[in-house]
Amino acid sequence: MNRPSNDEYFMEMAMLVSTRSTCIRRKVGAVIVKDKRVLSTGYNGSPKGTRHCEDLGCIREQLHVPSGTRHELCRGVHAEQNAVVQAAYFGVSVDGASIYTTTFPCSMCSKILINAGIKEIIYNDGYPDELSRSLLDETNIIVREYRLKDQ
Repeated sequence: MNRPSNDEYFMEMAMLVSTRSTCIRRKVGAVIVKDKRVLSTGYNGSPKGTRHCEDLGCIREQLHVPSGTRHELCRGVHAEQNAVVQAAYFGVSVDGASIYTTTFPCSMCSKILINAGIKEIIYNDGYPDELSRSLLDETNIIVREYRLKDQ
């Protein structure tokens, strides 16, 4: 039996977290880690106490909005946003932490991760958002792709 690397371990956790998503377009999970310890997790879905997209349908899908655009139309909270919010809700600082996310963060999430003090973003799948890449290129945040072996 092979022991998984830290990257594999935490990315597998992010994949598991994504299974809780209620988004009908893309299921995303995120895990915030510091010193090899999980601080917070998040998945994409409607705000707490509101109806899920699984029940209502997706306005972006109905309007044929291309992936990576018009994020403001989405009623869901993104996985990275939820992970940061959950940490804040429970009084856990994410300053200097890393985030494992199943999908490269959109520009809205990147802005939040920058301001939250995240030092490293590790993602599994790409996402077509040039503003996000441009913003992250202006920071000292380490951004790297880590693909799970069975992906």
